[in-house]
Amino acid sequence: MSQITITSRVTLFYSLGLPNGDVLEDNFDDEPMTVQLGCGEMAEGLELALLGMREGEEDTVDIRPDLAFGFVDETLFRSIPRIEFDPTLELEPGLIIEFATNEGETLPGTILEFDDDEVRVDLNHPLAGQTVRYSVKIVAVDNDGPESAKLH
Repeated sequence: MSQITITSRVTLFYSLGLPNGDVLEDNFDDEPMTVQLGCGEMAEGLELALLGMREGEEDTVDIRPDLAFGFVDETLFRSIPRIEFDPTLELEPGLIIEFATNEGETLPGTILEFDDDEVRVDLNHPLAGQTVRYSVKIVAVDNDGPESAKLH
């Protein structure tokens, strides 16, 4: 069985949660996900934790903010005029909504507070500043695929 390296293509089941046991994402009851390591598809800390694992192995790891979703950057707090929001949208603190960038991409923003004139939004990743817990089960490891070969 192949061992996971920094350029492996890995098929796995995973759950993402918090150390208190809250589960935020989970594909164990669904289809496994396939990712190419070394391409930024996953949190750096998770990629590092996978190194050396083999097909069939399982593990649970806690990953610090610096290797997961980063630390909270207060320069990403914004005040947006209330009129720019859909009037039918029921705003509430903690609500996560998608915002469009000038480049046409989307990013999540968390409503911090609002009044009749403006909405204060945090554009950091919703898990920024938090230690996260991943549980994984490795389904397959491909060290010979075309993606792996390009990265060697």
